[in-house]
Amino acid sequence: MRNKARSRTAGSLCMLIFFLCFQPAATALGAEYLWPEGAPGAVGKESGDKPTLTVHLARGRGATGCGVIVCPGGGYFMLADNHEGKQIAAWLNSFGVSAFILRYRHAPRYHHPAPLKDAQRAIRLVRSRAKKWRVDPARIGIIGFSAGGHLASSTGTHFDKGNPEAKDPVDRESCRPDFMILGYPVISFTEPFTHVGSRNNFIGGNTALAELFSNEKQVTAQTPPTFLLHTSEDRVVPPQNSVVFYMALLKAGVPAELHIYEKGPHGVGLAKKRPGISGWPASCQAWLGEGGFLKKKR
Repeated sequence: MRNKARSRTAGSLCMLIFFLCFQPAATALGAEYLWPEGAPGAVGKESGDKPTLTVHLARGRGATGCGVIVCPGGGYFMLADNHEGKQIAAWLNSFGVSAFILRYRHAPRYHHPAPLKDAQRAIRLVRSRAKKWRVDPARIGIIGFSAGGHLASSTGTHFDKGNPEAKDPVDRESCRPDFMILGYPVISFTEPFTHVGSRNNFIGGNTALAELFSNEKQVTAQTPPTFLLHTSEDRVVPPQNSVVFYMALLKAGVPAELHIYEKGPHGVGLAKKRPGISGWPASCQAWLGEGGFLKKKR
């Protein structure tokens, strides 16, 4: 009996050691200002005038070297930074992906181009610190929900390679994400199924921008691979937004995967307690793996 007890104890100890050594860990480094000297176009010096990235690094042997900028939704007038921010970062960390929660500028103080500049700067910043933060500069993606999905899809359809002559080394980096994850995103600003509040808060009174930021119309072969999720019951941002973007990706030959679940309202986040759509995080993780974004960093 003693031998059996010792065997069980030894087995438990081995399992504990395995768990501690091989399971992904996370390190929260706090918030980093995107522009420490002040954001371009800032209209004040309050917290809402100073966009930040809150850094949650995946550590340990389970870390993959993949990094994702997280864009919470909120109609471009607020940020749903818990269920579409902190909870998303914790989920990404759970399978070895570093997460960077973006606090971007929004209405009523800010309209375009401030939110997009913030998101582009976030991608550049993570790339510029890839070595420090132990992420692969070729595996930096973006995830966004609702209006944050519009912002994320904007980075994938409105990007540049960076300015090699820039004095600021961050500005020398590309702002193109390597992949996108879009949760019940606002996509079109011109179709009847748009979310009017997000559109108006993003473009302000400049209606000429509606066509340019109907992102289904801006997809090219260079648009990053994309995972989309939505529900048929979404009455705030109808699923046609995801459908038209998916169809544009297919037409351009861009790898894409679309999940439309029958049940579920707008803004479900990880949807842990909702049958059906609660499976989207596992499906997304599998998609990331199949795309080669989760390969372990050597």
